[in-house]
Amino acid sequence: MPDVSPASSFAIDVPATLLARARAGEAAAFEQLYRAFERPVFTLALRLTGKREEAQDVLQETMLKLFDRVAEFRGDSPFWGWLRQIAVNEALMQLRRRGRLSAEGEFDETDFSDASLLLPPRAADAAILGRAMEQLPDATRSVLWLYHAEGYTHEEIAGAMGRSLSFSKSQLARGTRKLRGLLHLDTELIPDGARVHG
Repeated sequence: MPDVSPASSFAIDVPATLLARARAGEAAAFEQLYRAFERPVFTLALRLTGKREEAQDVLQETMLKLFDRVAEFRGDSPFWGWLRQIAVNEALMQLRRRGRLSAEGEFDETDFSDASLLLPPRAADAAILGRAMEQLPDATRSVLWLYHAEGYTHEEIAGAMGRSLSFSKSQLARGTRKLRGLLHLDTELIPDGARVHG
């Protein structure tokens, strides 16, 4: 089955000269960085929190941290990866503050095959996937998005969420199974000629 994960929308090249100008405190450079990353940060925040107002808060907090910490960025990794990590941390902090990261369940790795963790081809349809993702619990949706769309490992997800490896694996397995069911249901509900394309 083909991998349906989109490339991270954060993968934007940032010229070294622009970063140097931002480090020097130039307002126009910050404005350029804001414009370049506003949409990817908001989209990621919306996928993790599921709420537009919270995603807007995450965007503002992420950009404030960019403003405060850009001098700390040393350039030994892509800038977009550094900023994406700040955005992920802000979104997860938002969920944690609101008590929306669910309790850890037990996970038996024999319950799920590798194939059961793959998203079905219909997940490539952004509109259908978005509607299905909205129906998942916050923690589950966050794990699925970080794993499938952002390419995080279970170790990275567990670290970012302050949970165990088992938590990440169980949320991925259960969430993928539920998402596959939701996407299959959509096939029944949407007539062949009326498919939605994102």
